[in-house]
Amino acid sequence: MDFQQPQSWLEAVQTKAAHPDAAPIQGGTDVMVELNFDHRRPDVLLDLTGVAELAEWSEDGDQVRIGAGVTYTRLIQDLGGRLPGLALASRTVGSPQIRNRGTVGGNLGTGSPAGDCHPALLAAYAVVEVESVRGTREIPVDEFFTGVKRTALEPDELIKSVLVRPPAGPQQFSKIGTRNAMVIAVAAFGLALHPDRRSVGTGIGSAAPTPRRARAAEDALAGELSAAGLWDSRADIPDRLAERFADLVGQAADPIDDVRGTAAYRRHALRVMARRALGWAWTDYQRAA
Repeated sequence: MDFQQPQSWLEAVQTKAAHPDAAPIQGGTDVMVELNFDHRRPDVLLDLTGVAELAEWSEDGDQVRIGAGVTYTRLIQDLGGRLPGLALASRTVGSPQIRNRGTVGGNLGTGSPAGDCHPALLAAYAVVEVESVRGTREIPVDEFFTGVKRTALEPDELIKSVLVRPPAGPQQFSKIGTRNAMVIAVAAFGLALHPDRRSVGTGIGSAAPTPRRARAAEDALAGELSAAGLWDSRADIPDRLAERFADLVGQAADPIDDVRGTAAYRRHALRVMARRALGWAWTDYQRAA
């Protein structure tokens, strides 16, 4: 196995162009598992830990740019106030050691339906910035996942950053697993309120071939909130509306039966998580008035 260790972003994309089959590695929390179990044996390993700019984040106006190499720990510590949904999701990832090594770019690049960051990024309408020697592309995160562990990345592209305009309203994240910690999600749900846009963002994890938004649920809830004047009044959300939202979230999933849970259980869990997340977020929205 050839080991490449670029020291700049330009060198990284040039190396990826020369070796399109190279496997990028940063924290190694997914790649090393595959190597150790001999599930993957790439000819070239592309170590990106020497590219300092990938581990940085910055603010540009109302947008946050998160380098692909920013770890879960830093998402919690540095961006918990701006992106609390993403921070909540990051807190559920593995152990402290894993959170110190694992990165947002690695989570995206793996493309797992159970990736913990994905529901929060979907709910926040994040955009994935990818680059190659041919140029830069910005891919909405809900178009980034194309199949089970497949993404929209071309063979010569690398993930450079994640671009997020922090939602103007509260954010929530919920996840269930076979135990309380260090577990792959049986199902996960992210929610963000965008009162400035009069919209609602959702993200479903581990309950479909790809992470996905519950668009019908988003549209139905946002429309009812606007029609009833609730965005402005911040009055309580009627039970029927919350139940309808939860049902539509469950219907948006396409789960399977596996060793972690049944499809029926996943749909039920999503309904419960959606109802609770909406209640928590709306309470926070009312308190912020």
